Amino acid sequence: MPSQTKNKLKMETKELFKRDDVKQKFMEILGKRSTSFITSILQIVSSNDLLSKAEPMTIYQAALVAATLDLPINNNLGFAYIVPFNMKQKDGTFKTVAQFQLGYKGFIQLAQRTGLFKTISACPIYEGQLIEQNPLTGFVFDFSKKKSDAVIGYASYFSLVSGFTKTFFMSIADLQKHGTQFSQTFKKGYGLWKDNFDAMATKTVIKLLLSKYAPLSVDMQKAVIADQAIIIDNENDNVTYVDNEVVDVDKEDERIVLMIHDAKTLDDLKQIEPHLKEEHLDMFTIKMDEIKSTKK
Repeated sequence: MPSQTKNKLKMETKELFKRDDVKQKFMEILGKRSTSFITSILQIVSSNDLLSKAEPMTIYQAALVAATLDLPINNNLGFAYIVPFNMKQKDGTFKTVAQFQLGYKGFIQLAQRTGLFKTISACPIYEGQLIEQNPLTGFVFDFSKKKSDAVIGYASYFSLVSGFTKTFFMSIADLQKHGTQFSQTFKKGYGLWKDNFDAMATKTVIKLLLSKYAPLSVDMQKAVIADQAIIIDNENDNVTYVDNEVVDVDKEDERIVLMIHDAKTLDDLKQIEPHLKEEHLDMFTIKMDEIKSTKK
């Protein structure tokens, strides 16, 4: 691409983030931190040759998701990323777009904020450490029995304040199959799966553990939906997936979570109680305690 055209695209992104309505939107979400947040986005765009070619609105929408989740876009911190992707068009040409991607630290951060989790972690499993593998009763590990430096898979674990615990494990073969099935860049041998397999494997076991077994707050649901997606409309969770699996969030579950989140009185909670599922109980109890404490 001629440098003049490339500079024009860079300028379009820069000019977009200079618009009063754009700055006001970030101000509404982040307050005084909005200026430094926008500066960090522009620095990331200018330092990434491919991202600088991406459609400015896709960068803007990805940045909005990060701001809404209150996660910094900083490659050194590893909470969230804006990643360029060459998307093939119907006419066979390609256009560069920006994806929002959550790092495994971002998922852990959002889980911790809910107040529902006592512990959440993930790690590689080495040869000899997997003692028992039972999809129904769980997995048993002995971390003292490491036989070699060969990693056989990755495991994630959480415990809730209620006492509920869950462990999840994927072998290296399972992770490679997952990457092949859901990531075009993995199949083509480049991208984050190739550059940092450890981080992507860790993120995958945490994300699948949370999305399948954990109570999901409003922000965690948004994160699951937005992860590795091109954001069309941040406010309405309108996304498209070009390098990831399609995520289907239970709308009834989402409705109950939103009702708990928005409850202001104990009477509000009483209206919700008949519709609760087991996975909502921790969130419901914490919200009830929160409302009671404000009345004292």
